[in-house]
Amino acid sequence: MNDGPEAEVLRGIRLLLTDVDGVLTNGHLHFDSTGREVKVFHVHDGAGIVYWHRYGGMSGLVSGRGSEVVQLRGKELGMHEIHLGHHDKRGVFEEILERRTLSAHQVAYVGDDLLDLPILRQVGFAAAPQDARPEVREQVHYVARSAGGQGVIREIVELLLKAQDKWDEVVRKGGLP
Repeated sequence: MNDGPEAEVLRGIRLLLTDVDGVLTNGHLHFDSTGREVKVFHVHDGAGIVYWHRYGGMSGLVSGRGSEVVQLRGKELGMHEIHLGHHDKRGVFEEILERRTLSAHQVAYVGDDLLDLPILRQVGFAAAPQDARPEVREQVHYVARSAGGQGVIREIVELLLKAQDKWDEVVRKGGLP
């Protein structure tokens, strides 16, 4: 793919879905001495999701791993769909489309590894972090400048909001509602 996103497609995106490890995080798995998982999220990604919601977009997580901290972060950000511990991401994706009455072309998905390919191949806008697996980077519409866990979702949100003529208002308001 890699031809870049078409403005018309970006204007039609209503739902932004993302993988977690390797996209919202740098992909490293950290455990404390009690075995509890610890994750680091970039504040710019969180702000991007808030801006996306503020201008009518929906968002969600689709991850092969389950994680209490990811569940908490998704709820804190007001994400509309949180699906953790699902290796069959295509099935989750199809269920979301049906329940939300959306077409695949109204969805953007950001993924970094092979489990993401079934969704990336279907959506209107497929994106990957700069450090995604080569097999993924080859099949997406857009490879971000940012690496996983380093603001890649914010980069994608800015791209979407610019195409939808909403980013200038975010900037004019200094990020405030």
